[in-house]
Amino acid sequence: MAEEELFDLVIPPGVPRSVIRTILQKYDVELVERSQPLYYANMSGDIRDLLAFRGKKEVVQEAEKEMRALLLEFIAED
Repeated sequence: MAEEELFDLVIPPGVPRSVIRTILQKYDVELVERSQPLYYANMSGDIRDLLAFRGKKEVVQEAEKEMRALLLEFIAED
């Protein structure tokens, strides 16, 4: 039996813990660390350990939509 392919949704630095917690509670994803090269500002090419949600493709896509909506809501509240 072949293992199902899992996908990562990298969580941008600065995402509030409340958003991460909501996604973890609502979706079948796990929180993982992932090394990712950065290509902005003065960090061009720096490799950083970032958090990511890992899960099935469809679930990760839904979690991404939810994360964006929650971030826009968080920003609007400020």
